[in-house]
Amino acid sequence: MADPARARKIADRIQELIAANLQQVVKDPDLGFVTITDVRVTGDLQHASVFYTVFGDDAQRERSAEVLEANRGKLRSFVGKQLGIRLTPTLELIPDALPESASHIDDLLRSARERDEDLARSRSGAQPAGDADPYRTTDEGEGTSPSTEA
Repeated sequence: MADPARARKIADRIQELIAANLQQVVKDPDLGFVTITDVRVTGDLQHASVFYTVFGDDAQRERSAEVLEANRGKLRSFVGKQLGIRLTPTLELIPDALPESASHIDDLLRSARERDEDLARSRSGAQPAGDADPYRTTDEGEGTSPSTEA
């Protein structure tokens, strides 16, 4: 089992290598605008999960996923040559769901903000239901407080 710090360093290096050289290694015009969002390497340094996003519509994402999968061997060979470690980890290319979940969170925040604005508008002309001071106070002549009354 490798040191977790070393695994993280190797993951960071793999991310840098793939992100910087993806267009030069793959050389396919069908490859869309791909961003490498994260890389995770197992503790034994044998497997690397590469998370990516593709800017564009669903057809562009599917085509880019096919191109990346077809060129996974080239990417692994390139990474192995650049890393210079004894064993090159296998690469698993995984589409990252980050943009979809981020847009969902943005939609939820937008609807919450709209509900807050509606509530603020409905409260703008509201009056209290009871007296201005709804709490019991002592009479000036009695001299006792509500907590000492029996």
